[in-house]
Amino acid sequence: MGLFGSHTASVPWIQLTSIEQLDEVIAQSFTKPVLLFKHSTSCSISNMTLNRFETKWKADPESCICVFLDLLAYRPVSNAIAEKTGVRHESPQAILLKNGEVAYSASHAYIDPIEIQSLL
Repeated sequence: MGLFGSHTASVPWIQLTSIEQLDEVIAQSFTKPVLLFKHSTSCSISNMTLNRFETKWKADPESCICVFLDLLAYRPVSNAIAEKTGVRHESPQAILLKNGEVAYSASHAYIDPIEIQSLL
């Protein structure tokens, strides 16, 4: 089952729940790309975007660390992402990190799983 949908999710999400964990995944981006997906569980647009993303994501699970943030539950972590990446907060939002740097960022309908996969 998908994170919030009834289909089988093809994204191996890791829940992001702390700033310390965020620091760890940023460090991991030096050895493997890290995708940060910020999601608002109360927003229908965010739910539609997540569903679309999960449906279109076909990347090899070993090609990327996929990190999911429920920004309503962990708003301080969301703020830390903006601070540490320099990417202004939006929701929903996808940020791809490679070597500690932002390789891709988009929000709302502009989040393109096919483009992200091409950057892995």
